[in-house]
Amino acid sequence: MMKNISNILACLAVLGLVSTSCSDLEQFNVNDRNITQEQLEVDFQHVGSKYKPIFESIYQYSPAWSYQLQQNLNADVFSGYLTNPRPFGAGANNLTYALNSGWNGFIWDVPYSNVMNNVDAISNLTADEFPTLHAVALILKVEAMHRVSDVFGPIVYTNFGDLANAGIYDSQQEAYNAFFTDLDTAVANLMADIDSQRFSAFDLSYGGDYTQWVKLANSLRLRLAIRISKVDATKAKTEGEKALSQSLGLMATNDDSFNVNSSLDHPLAIIDNSWGDIRMNASMESILTGYDDSRASSYFDAPTSVPGTVKGIRGGLPLLAGYADELEQKADYIGFSAINDAIHTSTVQLMTAAEVYFLKAEAALRGWTGAGDAQANYETGISTSFEQHGSSGVSDYIADNASTPADYIDPVNASNNATALSTITIAWDVGGTNEEKLERIITQKWIAMFPEGQEAWSEFRRTGYPKIFPTVSNQSGGTIDTNIQIRRIPFVDSELSTNPEGVAGAVSALSGPDNGGTRLWWDTGGPNF
Repeated sequence: MMKNISNILACLAVLGLVSTSCSDLEQFNVNDRNITQEQLEVDFQHVGSKYKPIFESIYQYSPAWSYQLQQNLNADVFSGYLTNPRPFGAGANNLTYALNSGWNGFIWDVPYSNVMNNVDAISNLTADEFPTLHAVALILKVEAMHRVSDVFGPIVYTNFGDLANAGIYDSQQEAYNAFFTDLDTAVANLMADIDSQRFSAFDLSYGGDYTQWVKLANSLRLRLAIRISKVDATKAKTEGEKALSQSLGLMATNDDSFNVNSSLDHPLAIIDNSWGDIRMNASMESILTGYDDSRASSYFDAPTSVPGTVKGIRGGLPLLAGYADELEQKADYIGFSAINDAIHTSTVQLMTAAEVYFLKAEAALRGWTGAGDAQANYETGISTSFEQHGSSGVSDYIADNASTPADYIDPVNASNNATALSTITIAWDVGGTNEEKLERIITQKWIAMFPEGQEAWSEFRRTGYPKIFPTVSNQSGGTIDTNIQIRRIPFVDSELSTNPEGVAGAVSALSGPDNGGTRLWWDTGGPNF
């Protein structure tokens, strides 16, 4: 239609019936569906359009198999939360420590392509003129990239976007220091214009409320401070107390929790319901059933193939003897507990208020000013989690000083049975050691953070808690100790092939070889106190 109108006008011009030139007619040939840069800038769409892919790539929602490779077949499993009923690759896969670099490349590539590139573009557009927009991008950057560092160790962070030094990695200590600096900038920028609503049209979490973003930044700072508390106690205390004393405070209610409200389906819904590729882990069953935890029915469905309220699968099953192939083995386990639909909604949980109370409980154990009382924080963390999931019986649960994790029984293959690894109870013991108190804190934090496996795996490596069952089959060739369990993911093929000098420098910053058995900087392997 637009082309026909233009042709008619051109003909009329030739006949002298329209006083215009051919060059003037170009305005009629513009496709009105195209939006100019000037039009984008009127409502900040030139900046705002870059946030959505950041929100949705902290882990990637779509396609679901991208999330499956980015997090589900590593951290979600290594944390003791979930496992898959099908022994991919005839049992030689990440779960059995036959680490698949093709899978693991997504852990690195997705955040660099979709988070770091967009944050870099936003920073270039906003750092000087619109500092609050820049601030949100920095918080999202820290949230996404500390996860990457907590998988690999050294990462490209401060040099990203610097053409001269783009391939040079920061050590993990350098990266963490940069995370804290970026949070400083973000909080200062937001506090200077806290009532602005400039971000509301692009915010998938807090509706543009900058007060909530400051609370998130403070809570994230406390998380990272606790993470380094064993390796750099002075820096950890400084940063932790900064978070605890900031005037707007930390997450305190479930309304403060950091969730991403996307129009896309949660990838776990597809992996779980459509593909049947993930189920409850035996460690989760052991702890939830041993504690008679009412959140179990909110987290998982009852099994369809065996008796019980919930039923998990041991992590790292090989292709077991007696099965012809992967699918035959999967058929025997797919009827174990799937994830409840209340968990894999389109609202994706990345940090909860309950987690923050457990962080404060540990900070109190460590003597940090402003942390409050360890027991009060611990019990409030449990109550907040129960409230989040609409679970009942929290008062009796908190007072339970007898229940402990349960032994695991595999009704299909008894060779996978396992004795519970912990005897820790729920009720706070004022006279207990700090180590016993920490096991309670981390075990309850682990339960409350479900299904966020990345943070759960990181805390397990840092503290050794909760005590989760080791992989059934260890096919690492001796690089990973079965009982110590996997500590990191090796640098991926895309970096090895395109940035070999950068990777060599990163490896030199590790405490050992570039394999899954080498501990990260904050993973000291030493006492927690």
